[in-house]
Amino acid sequence: MAANVAHKFQIEAALHAENQAISAGNLKEDNPLDLSENFRIFCEACRRGDLRTCQEMIQLGVNINARDKFDYTPLILASLCGHYEVAQLLLEAGALCERDTFQGERCLYNALNDRIRNLLLSYDYSKFTDPLQPFAAHITSLLSIETPRTTDITLTSATSAPFELHKFVLAARSPYFAKKLEQDPGIQNWKISNDVPGQSFSVAVRYLYLSEVSIDLGASGEEQAILEGIAKISKHLEIERLFEDMIEGGDRRLARQRRTQELERGAAQFERWFKNNVLKYKVELDSSKVDDVVWDHNNAMFADILLRADEDVEEDEDEDEDTTITTNDRLCANDLSPNSIAIRSTSVLRSPSKPRKPRRSTIYPAHRAILLRSDFFATMFSSSFREAQTTPHLQTVSISCSPRVLEIVLSFLYTGKTDFGLEDAIDVLFTADLLFIDKLKMKAATIISTLGNGMDSIVNSETPQGETDIEDVIDIFDVVRAGWDTRVQRLEEFGARYIAQRLEQYIDLEDFADLVRESANRVQARQETDTVELVDDIRYYLSERFRLRFEDTTFDETNGESGPLITVDGKSVLGGAQAGAQVATEIGVGEVRTLDGELAGDEFEQDAINYKILLGKIESLLEKLKLDA
Repeated sequence: MAANVAHKFQIEAALHAENQAISAGNLKEDNPLDLSENFRIFCEACRRGDLRTCQEMIQLGVNINARDKFDYTPLILASLCGHYEVAQLLLEAGALCERDTFQGERCLYNALNDRIRNLLLSYDYSKFTDPLQPFAAHITSLLSIETPRTTDITLTSATSAPFELHKFVLAARSPYFAKKLEQDPGIQNWKISNDVPGQSFSVAVRYLYLSEVSIDLGASGEEQAILEGIAKISKHLEIERLFEDMIEGGDRRLARQRRTQELERGAAQFERWFKNNVLKYKVELDSSKVDDVVWDHNNAMFADILLRADEDVEEDEDEDEDTTITTNDRLCANDLSPNSIAIRSTSVLRSPSKPRKPRRSTIYPAHRAILLRSDFFATMFSSSFREAQTTPHLQTVSISCSPRVLEIVLSFLYTGKTDFGLEDAIDVLFTADLLFIDKLKMKAATIISTLGNGMDSIVNSETPQGETDIEDVIDIFDVVRAGWDTRVQRLEEFGARYIAQRLEQYIDLEDFADLVRESANRVQARQETDTVELVDDIRYYLSERFRLRFEDTTFDETNGESGPLITVDGKSVLGGAQAGAQVATEIGVGEVRTLDGELAGDEFEQDAINYKILLGKIESLLEKLKLDA
């Protein structure tokens, strides 16, 4: 009891101190009041554990750290109601749970169980990772990466060692450098004024490269000279906030806020650079003319590599007899260089007499320094492949995805963030998997599994609330195969759960039989007694589906009338004609029939029989496929 009282006073003290700092203008409010309709929907989804709606609201740009009229943040609601996956989604998207703050303490104190509490503690400020931090860390690392060499300008000073830098970083972050480099994009050496101490310029460079900078301000003349140099160079290079951030003190919350604001400002600057110098100068042309493109090294975008993406081939309906072969089938051993990237793409052999539209390609000017965020490109540019060699003109690397998907990938690499919908998620997943961009790959998987409405039953999915069903956009069988091919367990489980919730819709399809056969064949040296992983997962989620249906129906809902017990997966539930009549009266249903068309006494009996029917259909399918699972 005493501990609870002490904790209550601790929270009140934290709130009082926080309000004072905000009122004085020393601290930005982390959790502003938000009374908008979208935020209300967001909070309600967090309370219910609705992953899909939460993801949709995050994509719409709802403030993830705002609070509602009852002073609850989305993270508090998810934690209080015990929705672990929602809490994890919010934390990954940047939700704050900082101790010694009012909302942070409330969140931790009200967590439903230790599992959620431990999750919240793992994202506390001491271990907090801003969503933009990996992007900033890469930009900072460019100052120390020697291989592969990506720098294109050297700044020299009489008082310090030369600085090997990147023109596009300087131009994106400093209006001064942007103007100077626009006038002379081919410049390779730049001399720094001797009036500026080398250490002052070093601080400015690290700030431009999104590094956390600080300086020990003592009383010595040297340190004061360095500070004066920082003030001078901050004004000269038009670097926002550099001098202020160096001299402002404050607690860790102020430090975090300044850091977050600087990362957001930096990301916005790189995003403008990306749009104005990469997307703006992309070249669209017929694929047959790509080899004619010549791009000089001294270009206004400071690009040092070209990326190519081809539009998907659209086959005509009357070309059914055309032979299709995969890219991998056509490549010989000598062709397997990173210049040719195959992602489930196909080329079509057509009769010469059949007319067709020329295939279109898009070429993007890019920067190796940014592409190094992908382990694929990092290996390519550090290897002995042709793409790592110096050539008279910019080399072209072909990425086997659509221009739309490549722009999503480039946006993530250049800005640390990107938005895309369910319709692009599988293509982004495969491209990110091939390029070893794990964060983008996980984002694609999250979009598929949260926007996919996987927890709804077939009944719910056919109501107006289920209009954004995943099958309206992509094939659920493709989702399962994508989980296999990209080794994303989350998608495998999501696909199995989704199918189990609607098994009556899929069980008799030949495509489903093919999927089960593929799952069995994935086990190397499979024995007759080995299980089929997909079937095991579907059985598990099918039992969960019917068990939850019964657990959601309480004794009170049957009006206290007892009836025979129905056993479902080893669990007894209440049934009987009297209970069924009551349910039928309440929901206005006349006859209750099972999947085989027979009359059932009530909905409980209907579910029990349907469960057995579906299990029987699974067994029949396995016998047909000659699989023992």
